Amino acid sequence: MPPAMTVTGPVEASALGHVLPHEHVFINLLAEYRAEGLLNDQSRMAEELALFRRCGGGTLVELTPAELTAGAAPDPLGLYRKIPNPTPGPPGSRAAANVHELRALSAETGVNIVMGTGHYRDPYLDKNWFDQTSVDEIAEGIVRDLTDGVAGTGVRAGIIGEIGADRWYVSAAEERSFRAAARAHNRTGVPITTHAARWPVGTAQLDILVSEGVDPRRVIIGHCDGVQIPEYHRDLARRGAYVQFDLIRGADDWDTASRVRLVVGMVRDGLIDHVLLSHDVCTVKQLKTAGGWGYTFVRTRFAELLVEAGLEPDEIEHILVENPRRALTGA
Repeated sequence: MPPAMTVTGPVEASALGHVLPHEHVFINLLAEYRAEGLLNDQSRMAEELALFRRCGGGTLVELTPAELTAGAAPDPLGLYRKIPNPTPGPPGSRAAANVHELRALSAETGVNIVMGTGHYRDPYLDKNWFDQTSVDEIAEGIVRDLTDGVAGTGVRAGIIGEIGADRWYVSAAEERSFRAAARAHNRTGVPITTHAARWPVGTAQLDILVSEGVDPRRVIIGHCDGVQIPEYHRDLARRGAYVQFDLIRGADDWDTASRVRLVVGMVRDGLIDHVLLSHDVCTVKQLKTAGGWGYTFVRTRFAELLVEAGLEPDEIEHILVENPRRALTGA
């Protein structure tokens, strides 16, 4: 298998271990979550990653778009600490210091971190820039992050995303972002992962990517468990895409049981190869150090519940290790 690109360099597929394919380490979501939407404490996040490592975790895919990082996101009131960015890139380019912090955390904790690139969704997109910039120019910036590294760092992204749609449709700016991501993928072979929350918009997202020549087997449709429509999940999987249940946080018993049913249903329908599991940690209250489950719930309690629901341990290992390894490397 080809290696996966992490913030510390290429890592052989066999060394990735248990992979969380959709998470955040540093993120600024203050525009939507006033009190909880800021993860920017490096020491605290080091402890969260160490807890993941101690429960058997190996790799975390960090999908914070630059529009949501502290070095690039709007901060009119100065609510979060400043991260200097001496070599700013175009809109949607990560701050160099943010990337250096990710690399330092990976080295400190031993957790492999695969970093994403690309653009997020409305209303975070810079509409004027998208209106004035061609799809190929946008794609060129994504390719640079994947092949040369984020400006001022030499650290290469290893996945395209999360790119997304805010509503039940893909807006004009979002479509331009998706087409740019597809063209960057076609030049690099790097997988694409999406944000498709609350509505079954993953179908439209996949249609756009396929129209640009992307193989559905290289596409991860995210937040599928936010849309509790099993037929939607099966349709995506049968087209070849990965169906990612990534809002697994142990919020309450009903919430967790519904996700157990979704996973078991996919497995029983012969679609185990298309299932990915993660938490999408993005607020303070979700951290284990704040009383939540952090990055550990999938590997621990959720895996136990899958066994109780009838899955075999080797089936769970297939979902947690083999599927994300294949999604990241294409092999």
